[in-house]
Amino acid sequence: MIKEILKILENDSRTTPQKIATMTGKPAAEVSKIIKKAEKDGTILKYKTIVNWEKVGDEQVSALIEVRVAPQRDVGFDSLAERIYRFPEARSVYLLSGTYDLLVLVTAKTMHEVANFVTKKLALIEGVQGTTSHFMLKRYKEDGEILAGGEETKRQPVIL
Repeated sequence: MIKEILKILENDSRTTPQKIATMTGKPAAEVSKIIKKAEKDGTILKYKTIVNWEKVGDEQVSALIEVRVAPQRDVGFDSLAERIYRFPEARSVYLLSGTYDLLVLVTAKTMHEVANFVTKKLALIEGVQGTTSHFMLKRYKEDGEILAGGEETKRQPVIL
């Protein structure tokens, strides 16, 4: 039952325990208890709102930074990843397979701020061997939510 409750909250974190109880057929008190336990033990890390910043005129610049690193003895990639994720500009940090070792999602007000993060912070970390930056030009969908467009594609009729 916990997985079912977590899926509901993951889809819409504003779903109340009462509504989840109705959806699952479980008592609201039991649902509340499960949610509180999941918050306390770190299963639920954060409740999140997805904002389309373009609609409020406060655009942000986001970039995906691929990072090649030399893993450190006894800690592998974890120590370097921790140094990177401690920077406020790093919104997300992932360990990858392939050519690069880490992927860092960076958000800032300007491209210049992202460039400064890469050149003055990230590239100077001992063990960082190289980076490749990819600036996001437009967000279409984030965390399962469509941000731009959303209209049905109008197709030309096919004449046989």
